[in-house]
This record gives sequence, structure tokens and C-alpha cells, in this order.
Amino acid sequence: MPVRFLRNASELADVSMESPLPVQVANAKPVPADTLLVATTSVTTDANRDLLGSTSTELPTLDGCGQYRKLVWFYFRAGADSTTYRVLARATDPSGAPLSTGWQEIVPATTLPGAANSWGRIEIPASSDGYYDQYRIEVWRTAGSNYILTSKIVGVR
Repeated sequence: MPVRFLRNASELADVSMESPLPVQVANAKPVPADTLLVATTSVTTDANRDLLGSTSTELPTLDGCGQYRKLVWFYFRAGADSTTYRVLARATDPSGAPLSTGWQEIVPATTLPGAANSWGRIEIPASSDGYYDQYRIEVWRTAGSNYILTSKIVGVR
């Protein structure tokens, strides 16, 4: 016996590929998220190279992030070589200039998880809310050969 539903006040319809069962989501609010960065980085031995390839330590990798409570970093490692990353953050004044020079280290130098040709996901910050205006994400190889790291960072409100 086919499954039927009331299409409108007077018409019954069979459920089919052409006429699927209507569904309404109740009490669900989507979490707003925005793609902030998609980048390909050559991972080298430069200890202060960020995901954009910059070695200028005062330049942020991401700017204008104050509206996001968390960043989610998705990455694909082309190589299994020993790699370290760290995350720095700071606040800015209303004009967008840093409050001072330097950074607050919110993730100290940590081994980047994953083997060759593997995906990874890191939440920034891992356990609390962020709301920093600028972030700098640095990656460097501590052994082995250079390889390509492909990254996507999403900001979650």
C-alpha cells in the first residue's frame, strides 16, 4: 500500500520521487559560518611562515574576525613530514590597527596531526570562544621534505 499525504486541503498524493513527502524543520536555527580563507601553502623550514606564505611576523593571516566566536581550520596534507603549527591572535582598535605590536599565543607550537594525503580539522580556539580581531597561523616543517598544505578556514558566529 503506497504512502500518501495531504498535498493541499482536498488532494491526496502518493509519495514518489516526483512528489516527495514534504518536511518542515521546526525550531532549528542554522549556525552562521563564513569562509574566510582558502589557501595553498608550501610547508618549509621557515618557522614564521603563515598560511598565506608571509614571513612578516606583524602581518595577520586573517583580519576582521571579531564577529566570530570560533574558527574551524580544515586542511589537506600532501606530505607526512613532521610539521608544527601555532596560532597567534590580537585585538584591534576601531580603525583596524592592532592595539599594540606583537601577538598573544593562543595555541603554542603543536604538532600538526595527520599522515601524507590526509585531511584534518582544528578548532581555534579549541575550548573557549575567540572573538579576536586578527589571527596569524604559522606552519613549518621540522623534518623531512617540503610539501603542499591546502587549507580552508571558516568563521563560526
